[in-house]
Amino acid sequence: MRIEIPREVERFGHVMFHDVQKVYELDAGLKHKRNESKDSDRRVIRRISYESLQHVQEQMAVVVPIKDEKIKLIEGVLSGIPHHCLVIIVSNSKREGIDRYKIEKEALEHIGRFTKKDMFVVHQKDPKLAKACKDAGYDHILGDDGLVRNGKAEGMILSTILANLCGKKYIGFIDSDNYFPGAVHEYVQEYSAGFRHAKSDFSMVRIAWHSKPKIVESHLFFAKRGRASEHTNKMLNNLLSSYTGYGTEIIKTGNAGEHAMSMKLALNIDYSSGYSIEPFHYINVLERFGGIVESPMPEAATKKGIEFFQIESRNPHLHEVKGEEHVKSMSREAMECIYRSPICPEELKQEILEDLRNRGVLKKTEKMSETIRYYPALTKVDMRKFRKVIENEPYAEYLQLDLKGYKHLNGVNGLMREKVVTTDHLPKGDNFLEVK
Repeated sequence: MRIEIPREVERFGHVMFHDVQKVYELDAGLKHKRNESKDSDRRVIRRISYESLQHVQEQMAVVVPIKDEKIKLIEGVLSGIPHHCLVIIVSNSKREGIDRYKIEKEALEHIGRFTKKDMFVVHQKDPKLAKACKDAGYDHILGDDGLVRNGKAEGMILSTILANLCGKKYIGFIDSDNYFPGAVHEYVQEYSAGFRHAKSDFSMVRIAWHSKPKIVESHLFFAKRGRASEHTNKMLNNLLSSYTGYGTEIIKTGNAGEHAMSMKLALNIDYSSGYSIEPFHYINVLERFGGIVESPMPEAATKKGIEFFQIESRNPHLHEVKGEEHVKSMSREAMECIYRSPICPEELKQEILEDLRNRGVLKKTEKMSETIRYYPALTKVDMRKFRKVIENEPYAEYLQLDLKGYKHLNGVNGLMREKVVTTDHLPKGDNFLEVK
């Protein structure tokens, strides 16, 4: 891949926001050309070799959350994921009547037989996984029925635990309703390119779509931004501006469902439910590392800093159309997680309410109701106990045999959210999960 270095970088406390990077070549060839490696640090366009991308992908789990999707659509998504990645499918498809999960599992096993790809599928409502969460001290994502709650966010949290137990250094997420396998392949390549650029072990790569096709008057129109993303990006940038005193448009991936994280970062941030999970990554990192409120993170993490990379894809993004209500729900939940943050100024809260009311997402006199659940960082999970519950499951072959490199701790304090369970018995500065 040939990709430009970020044109601009904005710093906010220990957080670095890299501006959107442009991809010049999806495939830059296998070998370096003569003198290409000379003065590589001075170049504004960098060539990342196939071997470098493969090295990252061998350490990456790619998660595909699915729920009653068309089998052909899922097959296309899986065909686009590079071979060297471990694929984790978390299904929340129905089991009653026609058992969709059974159909999915059989189809995936068939694909695996031909591709020899490392992948496994779990059901979000599997009682074994619920027991593993409970025994491991992380029952926050369990509902009243004792099973993992419905929701994409809960499935992502579950898959992050599994990816960690598989010994992976990176985790990426791909939505299952993508019609272009080529786009899926590109996203994972760009995740890998971002991590090759990263100087910190605490990093995140987010995809900025090149375009989002839709039909307007019988013609294809390639829109640059989604309807919800435009407003989320604006409010996140306004949040930064309210502290720096300078206007900015650095954040362009507020609602990016296609994103990846280093495992060190994924384990040490809080999570939120529903469609708010993607913008909440920004919010929680700012809370923890922005220097606005006291950070619960150790000096080791703050010294290295946190890096956000935003990479613009070349493929258009075409996915299932889910209607106006879906867009409104996504936008409302994204705005709520900004509004509810302890670092959100009162002026910005009023701006958020005005924006939602003007767009008809809230009624003129309606206030912001609380619909989001917040979940503490995965340092709450006793990995050994979680692994013990699932060690006889079919996918146990992918789990890491030796957990000596894991340091289990009992919790990381949440920030001023009543719904986040906190603990007080940890030694100061030691509430951090280190993965070696």
